[in-house]
Amino acid sequence: MDTKRMFELSDKHLMTFTKRYPVALVRGEGSRVWDSNGKEYLDFTGGIAVTALGHSHPKVVGTLREQAATLVHVSNYFHIPQQAQLAQLLCEHSFADRVFFSNSGAEANETAIKLARKWAKEHGSSDRGDIISMRGGFHGRTLATVTATAQEKYHHGFEPLPGGFKYVAFNDLRALDRAIDSRTAAVLVEPIQGEGGVIVPDEGYLPGLRKLCDEAGILLILDEIQTGMGRTGKLWAYEHSGVAPDIMTVAKALANGVPIGATLATEDVARVFTPGTHGSTFGGNPLATAVGVTVFSTLIEDKLAERAGRVGTLMLEALEAIRAKHPKAVKEVRGRGLLAGLDLVPPVGDVVAACRERGLLVLTAGDNTLRLAPALIVAEKEVAEACAIIDTALKAAAP
Repeated sequence: MDTKRMFELSDKHLMTFTKRYPVALVRGEGSRVWDSNGKEYLDFTGGIAVTALGHSHPKVVGTLREQAATLVHVSNYFHIPQQAQLAQLLCEHSFADRVFFSNSGAEANETAIKLARKWAKEHGSSDRGDIISMRGGFHGRTLATVTATAQEKYHHGFEPLPGGFKYVAFNDLRALDRAIDSRTAAVLVEPIQGEGGVIVPDEGYLPGLRKLCDEAGILLILDEIQTGMGRTGKLWAYEHSGVAPDIMTVAKALANGVPIGATLATEDVARVFTPGTHGSTFGGNPLATAVGVTVFSTLIEDKLAERAGRVGTLMLEALEAIRAKHPKAVKEVRGRGLLAGLDLVPPVGDVVAACRERGLLVLTAGDNTLRLAPALIVAEKEVAEACAIIDTALKAAAP
């Protein structure tokens, strides 16, 4: 199918939920992708922090082929070996004792919300169920998770929204302390706000959250859908703070692009889920979890979290050099590991387009932030290449 015809069919038959770039990507390898016209791009979107092992990773391809030829799907009424193995890996390499598998980050957060509310009612009173989340955060597009996403632009047109959610400012412990009351069940927060603009909180923020939750007898839920799986230089972003959550949500990079979500919890919290209280038809099926086992094992064996920290430091240093070179265009560089944001003065869309024209794919975030989330296997020379393109794109967009 030619590119023009593809665009026509998309415009005619697909619901309009985003403004697509005028590009159709058809092939990928490592940190590079090619469009339907044969143009090559350096991919620093990572499928929005999904393809941690890059495109067409041989181990992922091998697992997909083998599992597709063996067994793709069975019901969760039966034991699934790959599911049990992935759950074991996640628990052995985190704070958690138990895992529930779903199909996406939004579903993982839905599960976390339900789990927290059920726990609160069994450890408090029947009206205890409020979830406190942070302004600027992002937790998904279902009605519950879009409500937990404390950004009004995502709420417009979907009212009435479900009740039981309260919002406070991110990185503000006093505001949270004032918001907690007898109806509060849990606090839901990203260790670093990704969609909100790559906002890194103060070092004492997560420890402070943990302390406030413990004092109030409520749960701490960490949304590590974007920050987990080695993205920030440690396996989980919470490890930078020295504290652990009660519930954690994971998705995106867990199966390198095969849809999967996971909600991790301690034994005390997880035990409130009993037969019939929650479920999923596709969640944790043999195909998704087999790939998840391969991805997670590769992440551990190849020490990709440590690599992300090392290469990410080089990337942030290069971006700081760009900021110093373009002080009227770049206000601030933020990030940790291989998750970075440049707060811009010129419209971020112009810079994204200028990068794309020069063979670099990047993301946006927040109000006017350029976001980078390359594969954890990205080479140092590819980081240098990407930063050189950003430099020239800034010249073009903000001469």
